Amino acid sequence: MDISAFPRRFALSRRFSLGAPARFAVSPDGRRVVFTRTRGGLDPLGELWLYADGRERLLASPEMADGPIPEAERIRRERARERTEGIVSYATDRDVRLVVHTVGGALHAVRTSGGPSFPLPAVGPAVDARPSPDGRHVAYVSEGALRVMALDGTERLCLAPEAPEVTYGLAEHAAAESMGRRRGYWWAPDGSALLVARVDPTPMPLWHLGDPADPAKPPRAFRYPAAGTANAEVTLHAVSLDGGRTEVLWERAEFEYLATAHWDAHGPVISVQSRDQRLSRVLAVDPATGATRPLWQRQDPAWVELVPGTPARTASGTPVAPWEKDGTRGLEVGDYRTPDGLQLAEVLGTDRDRVLFTAWDGPFERHVYSYEPETGLTRLSRQPGVHTAAMGGPTVVLDSQTPNGHTVTVLRDGEPVGTLRSLVADPLVVPRPEFLTLGGRELPGTLFLPSWHEPGTRKLPVLLFPYSGPGLRLAVRARTWAACVAQWFAEQGFAVLTVDGRGTPGRGPVWEKAVHGDQLTPVLEDQIDGLRAAAAHCPDLDLGRVGIRGWSFGGTLAAAAVLRHPEVFHAAVSGAAPSDQRLYDTHWKERFLGHPDEQPENYARSSTIHDAPLLRRPLLLVHGMADDNVAAAHTLRMSAALLAAGRPHSVLPLSGATHMAGGGTAGQLLLFELNFLRNALGG
Repeated sequence: MDISAFPRRFALSRRFSLGAPARFAVSPDGRRVVFTRTRGGLDPLGELWLYADGRERLLASPEMADGPIPEAERIRRERARERTEGIVSYATDRDVRLVVHTVGGALHAVRTSGGPSFPLPAVGPAVDARPSPDGRHVAYVSEGALRVMALDGTERLCLAPEAPEVTYGLAEHAAAESMGRRRGYWWAPDGSALLVARVDPTPMPLWHLGDPADPAKPPRAFRYPAAGTANAEVTLHAVSLDGGRTEVLWERAEFEYLATAHWDAHGPVISVQSRDQRLSRVLAVDPATGATRPLWQRQDPAWVELVPGTPARTASGTPVAPWEKDGTRGLEVGDYRTPDGLQLAEVLGTDRDRVLFTAWDGPFERHVYSYEPETGLTRLSRQPGVHTAAMGGPTVVLDSQTPNGHTVTVLRDGEPVGTLRSLVADPLVVPRPEFLTLGGRELPGTLFLPSWHEPGTRKLPVLLFPYSGPGLRLAVRARTWAACVAQWFAEQGFAVLTVDGRGTPGRGPVWEKAVHGDQLTPVLEDQIDGLRAAAAHCPDLDLGRVGIRGWSFGGTLAAAAVLRHPEVFHAAVSGAAPSDQRLYDTHWKERFLGHPDEQPENYARSSTIHDAPLLRRPLLLVHGMADDNVAAAHTLRMSAALLAAGRPHSVLPLSGATHMAGGGTAGQLLLFELNFLRNALGG
């Protein structure tokens, strides 16, 4: 196995995401599936495809990669962690017969019945275009205005911003980055009206992001809701195509966040959340008057978790919502509740009275389930792995990451009837994880050893590779990009250990909320306990040479490890790490630590910058200088604090890189980290 080309392939494949079918839309009769896929595992150009009658057909392909794209689209892609170019997203009408998409701000449409893609005469660069459910109109956002036109280009509606920074139809930063709501408008089922969010970001602090590598280039000004500061002002409006407009009314002083919105056959429904996130309320909206009435609410002394896809309703109006009890977060459909221990992850959709959802079943696997009153609960994913899906009528498109790689299977009435081709590049390494439950808390962990290692012949330096934060699991039974990177480091002579400790999803609310008020102490305890338990299991782990690497929250954890526990950790690579938690956004950070003016001690114990004088071990700080999620100010201030304390360290700035740190940088960064860790630990 020649793995010398792995770093380059990792970069060119954009973490082995290119070539994978994605973003599935299934027609209500189950006969048509629209999806995107790039031209190959090393080609970033996205195309639009149709699966029907057991065969794939190309619907639309851009002539070339994106040129300049609208700033709002660039921001949307960054928030959604989009890694492709060309056609990266689309939307369809209700019957999946009309598909609209943008390329470089130009608006296009194509019909699944046949014929070439055709342009639509948008007024200015288009962002987030969506046809009406009946396929007669197309809405899009351009330069902050929401516009609706007929297919012949006749404009039917325009909501123009009243001030330079106001937008209609786009999600604000906190919603897109931290709430999972990346939309700002929603069609009525009959296509006669829309719910539209108006966002005024001017209450938020104004930040500036410059390019130090190009001092002649002016900095980009943007609004960022740092913890403890003001949020954007978000209002919601029911707007008819004839121009009628009604503001939706709720107690905005008590419920500052618009968490979710949708419009089904029973009317518009929204969920709103208090600033401290301890109270969430679901409201029915009267689009004629704007009045709202409560349907149900959830309350929690720590925070109310926003479960993707909820709240929802079946065709009969039955509520679909999460329930929590004794360490389980399950799904509730009317009077039905999923069994204890099955941990709800996401509601994927409803079809008539059927509900499709994903849930964690055990410590390493996430499966797709279907519930309907007549047949009860059915697990649709049969292979070990991490699965998700899309549904329409009797058809389910099962998107699976398994130990053998990525597959997409078309199921009809629960049985496989076809597959969609996955063109993902060969990662050149074969992950060989050993799945472990570690210590008294039964921490889920994966241990990667070199394929050439013979037990008992030598001690191996240990490299911990955690994220171990909210919203992401790395120790899973699937060939993920993270597993491939872990195995690559193992082939360089390391024993690589990943541990998902308290605070990670999929093990219930008690586990997740153990980090409330302190995001580092329990997480570090779990990493140390997991390391010691793994060493007891595998004596070839050398506890005298332990490194740790991580990105984002994992980067904060890596820095905290060498700062607070130098007796355990001997070197760290800390990438894009929030070092001063006050500089991260309101909704995400206040969820775990409260308001910084009211609970400053939570921010102090969860910020590594205060620990700078403790450094005694090699520490490499890495940060993208164009990161507008975790600003480079975090790393620059951390470096300044270390310098002021007289603590030697290394800093690697990534010019032009965002929080994703993609492109060729990703491959070279792996090699740079490897060299740093070998020098620090002796690999």
